[in-house]
Formats: sequence, structure tokens, C-alpha cells
Amino acid sequence: MFGEVKIAPSILSADFMNFERDIHMLEDAQADFIHVDVMDGHFVPNLTIGVPFVAQLRAITDMPLDVHLMISNPLEQLTWYLEAGADYVSAHIEAFNTADEVEQFIDTVRSYGKHPALTLKPDKEIESLYPYLDKVDMVLVMSVFPGFSGQSYIEGSEDRVGAIAKRAARVNPDLLIEVDGGISAGRTAGLICAQGADVLVAGSGVFASDNPASAVSEIRAAGEAAQPENIAQSEGVAQSENAAQSESAVQHESTAQSEYAAQSNGKGC
Repeated sequence: MFGEVKIAPSILSADFMNFERDIHMLEDAQADFIHVDVMDGHFVPNLTIGVPFVAQLRAITDMPLDVHLMISNPLEQLTWYLEAGADYVSAHIEAFNTADEVEQFIDTVRSYGKHPALTLKPDKEIESLYPYLDKVDMVLVMSVFPGFSGQSYIEGSEDRVGAIAKRAARVNPDLLIEVDGGISAGRTAGLICAQGADVLVAGSGVFASDNPASAVSEIRAAGEAAQPENIAQSEGVAQSENAAQSESAVQHESTAQSEYAAQSNGKGC
């Protein structure tokens, strides 16, 4: 939350025939996480990758694996992904039947020494995450409906980020706030980072770029530039520069007046 901006490229948008090449490209580009979208065809209307793929990713990279479970039975499958090498695991709060199940999910992830995270669909009340903000390491705010990559950012998602940041500031200042959906350097990275997001998931924003490695840097830079602390620093620098320019102008005017006075005195002699 208002920390160093991290980029988590979504591997779902990578070249399926050249995954290892793309992973190494992300390493070279200094991406922070690899975001893995797991969909079961039930909780969301799409079917993607699963446990064997996560295990293969773990075998070829040391980058943290950020696994987003869009599945209807997260408790049944959770340990599979933890044992396969997931570092962060996000589950949808809508997929649990009781608060005890949510607590079980968090405790199980912790028991593996990994990082529990919670998320929910964009049309669900963000307040349902509040009771768990002090228990998880990350909250994932969906700025598109889960299921398919390449969707457009849902306007107003930044307000949900801000609501989480405001609440977390009181109960868990170290909470990471991740946002997934329609993120690019052009506009949306700045919108959400200004409200407290610090982990940006980018699929098409990275892999559809002519230069994916540069896109990673550009999205990070756009997010960091919009953070309040950095805006304040920029404004402070601008104010200092303006003050220096004003002081220089005053000195220049004073020098000019002195020279004019000296010339006038010389003529009078």
C-alpha cells in the first residue's frame, strides 16, 4: 500500500508455445511476480492452466508465483498449488461458504510459509474483505470480471482500491494491494497507484506491446509517478526550482539597478 510498485505480468497473455522464453524475458525485464490465472470453467466461464503448469514454472524460475484461484472449491485444491510452488495464493471470498472456511484457507497458506490473499468479483461489496485485512498479506482488486484476458478497465475500480487502502492503513499498513484488469502505462496504472495500489497485474499491457520488457518499466514508472509521496516530491522540486528562478530574477534585477545607478552617477560627474 503506497509502497514500491511491483509488476506482475499475467502469463495467460504470453505465447503458449514459448512460455520459457517469455519467463526469461520477464526476468531480464525485472518484473516482480509472475501472475498465474487458474480457472476451472465453473466459477468463471473459462478453463485455463493448473497444477502441472505451476510446477513447471517453479522448475524454471525463482520469481515469486502469484496464483489467482478462480475456482469453486479452493480449499480442496489449495495444497496442490502450494506444493507445486505457489508463493502468493489468492482465492475469491465468494467461493467460501462460511467465515471459518476463509480462516482455514488463510491458516493453510500460512502453514506452508506462503502468502495468503483474498479477492472478489467487481460487483461484490468490497466491505466483505474488511474482516480479513489484518490476516492476509495481499488483497486483489479485480478491475475486470474474471474469466478472460484483454478486457477493458472498469471505471471506478480505483475507488475500491482507495477504500481498501484507507481501511488497511489502520489495521495492516504492510498490506499489498494488487489490481488486475485493463492495466497499462497510459492511464490506469496512475489511477490505481494514486489510491494505494502497489502490485499491478498486466497481461495484454505487457505481452501485446511491441516491446514487452519496456512495457514492464513503463507501467511501473507510471504507477510510481502517481503515488502521493512522489507527486509531493515532484511538486517540492518544482517549487524549489521556481523559488530559485525567482531569486535569480531578483538578483538580476538588483544587479541591473546597481549598474544603472552607477552609470547615472558617472554622467553626473
